Amino acid sequence: MHKELWQQLAELKGVKVAAKGQCQYSKSSEQYNILFLNEEYTVTVADKEILSSSGQEAEFIEQLCILSYLINAVDVPEAGKLVKGDSLAGGEFFFKGVHALETARLEECFGECPELLYDIAESFDATRHEFGDASIKLYAFSKVPLTIVIWQSDDEFPARASILFDKTADKQLPLDALLAVTNYTIKALVAAAG
Repeated sequence: MHKELWQQLAELKGVKVAAKGQCQYSKSSEQYNILFLNEEYTVTVADKEILSSSGQEAEFIEQLCILSYLINAVDVPEAGKLVKGDSLAGGEFFFKGVHALETARLEECFGECPELLYDIAESFDATRHEFGDASIKLYAFSKVPLTIVIWQSDDEFPARASILFDKTADKQLPLDALLAVTNYTIKALVAAAG
């Protein structure tokens, strides 16, 4: 699973990868400890294994997201400027059709009761924002913040949801991996809202 990504990661210097991605690395065990959506994962390069803090093997999509981040993260600070996916380099053409962000799932889950987003925010270590009817900022990875905005449905308009990225998001992850991280985050938020 993800043979090419494991090979790319194995060729990189662990200490540098950890510094750029703001995670921990043990040279003796060739292991990274990294937070993904506020859950800790251990990445063992020699065994090509990623385990969650509960000892479960990471699923295909989790592995894709974590490996892509470790390989691609760069040492640049957040810009502090929020943009939509189509404003990122190449995003105008990428985030369409089969690559569209799954905001409809957020609208369905939170559209009638946006405050529900605040109820689950703590489990993602998210902070409240003042956009829309409810919004939070969470870190998928330490250098990949996502801002989730919900507008409540009413008699005139259906619910709307939007995902905003820091302007540096396309430097930290290629767009296909950013899409995977974002849609995985949406799935996690919906599951937490239960």
